[in-house]
Amino acid sequence: MPMILTKTNIEISAEKELELKAAFGKAIETLSGKSENWLMLSFEDNCRLWFKGNNDAPVAFIMVQVYGKIDYSQSSKLTGKLCSLMSESLGIDPQNVYVKYEEVEMWGWNSSNF
Repeated sequence: MPMILTKTNIEISAEKELELKAAFGKAIETLSGKSENWLMLSFEDNCRLWFKGNNDAPVAFIMVQVYGKIDYSQSSKLTGKLCSLMSESLGIDPQNVYVKYEEVEMWGWNSSNF
């Protein structure tokens, strides 16, 4: 039950969003037991984001929320993939991308909780 929220200060075209959706769907498989079948995504473009005191360079903030525990080595690999995708798809330098992970103990779906 992963959720990936992506915020960036640049525009994401509909074409790029579909490209990222497919790529994130594959990338989430880096985490054991996770797949696109349960993945929810949110893309927020043109956000007012500041990094290192400036807002003139393309930046991104990505939050990966997962029900249960996250293996550190797997999350490290996923961070690399997400940063590469931001660079390849949107031209955002990996040094301008933050990735935050959250382990969630309780998750609700289909009228009940896990």
